[in-house]
Amino acid sequence: MVTDVGGIDDKSFNQSAWEGMQAFGAEHGLEENTNYSYLQSGSLDDFEPNLRQLVREDYDLTWGIGFLMEDAIRTVATQNEDAQLAIVDTVVADENGDTIPNIANITFKEHEGSFLVGVIAAMNSETDKVGFLGGVEGTLIKKFENGFKAGVKSVNPDAEIEVQYVADFNDPTRAQQIANTMYSNGIDIIYHAAGDSGNGVFTEAINRARNNENVWVIGVDRDQYEEGLYGEESVTLTSMVKRTDQAVQIVSEDTMNGNFPGGEVLEFGLEDSAIDISESEQNLSEEDLSAVEDYKAQIANGEIDVPQTDEEYDAFLEQ
Repeated sequence: MVTDVGGIDDKSFNQSAWEGMQAFGAEHGLEENTNYSYLQSGSLDDFEPNLRQLVREDYDLTWGIGFLMEDAIRTVATQNEDAQLAIVDTVVADENGDTIPNIANITFKEHEGSFLVGVIAAMNSETDKVGFLGGVEGTLIKKFENGFKAGVKSVNPDAEIEVQYVADFNDPTRAQQIANTMYSNGIDIIYHAAGDSGNGVFTEAINRARNNENVWVIGVDRDQYEEGLYGEESVTLTSMVKRTDQAVQIVSEDTMNGNFPGGEVLEFGLEDSAIDISESEQNLSEEDLSAVEDYKAQIANGEIDVPQTDEEYDAFLEQ
């Protein structure tokens, strides 16, 4: 596995993927650093050489974690047609727009889970002002943003939603500065989809909570209740859980059994239990949980079509 920037212990995206690989290894009696391993990427420039190294080492499957790796994995795959690679969070196509036979494309319905935490944010905001803090703006993180905004507006059409981007998945200091400004302007709940940068939001919220300010963070990718801990309390209201670990396990298992899904696009969502809110429910009310189940049902039966793009969001508001 080649990590995205932010590191293996980013408490978010990379860590979830690695936990999936570790679980796969444990299930099959495999040895870490012998049968499965990872290379860490400090910057985008590390992606291609890291992928090439693992391909040279003849692993049965090489994972690229994150949409930022798209160009690197395309280059490596087309130059090593016998290699089997998989990428999370994007679909890699050739110059004709076709998928590439030796790349498995793993995607998620992040907009659906983001809608659910948007519902929770709207139900719990005391100021009717909430924030979204993204990592790098692009098609993927826009799914988080627009799903969240749609969830908020479904509960409270008058809520104010501020959106900011760090322009980096690995800059918690900058994210903390943005969170500081948001909270200072009356926003009391921030949903982050910013990888390691998001840890700066937790730092700011914890500092304020210790001063008896009523602020919250909504985590992303994995249950981030512990990231919000201060004493016996947590500033984590809930988290949008995206089971990257589950997808890594499933595709690794399929590949081991001779069913590598090369050239396929696999999409995981609510119906697969691959997208959900976190199991840490200490800060949620029964009313919150009931509303989440109600909206899940509406999404499942097609009553709600959760927007992914800015254009779809605008159309959603006009319904």
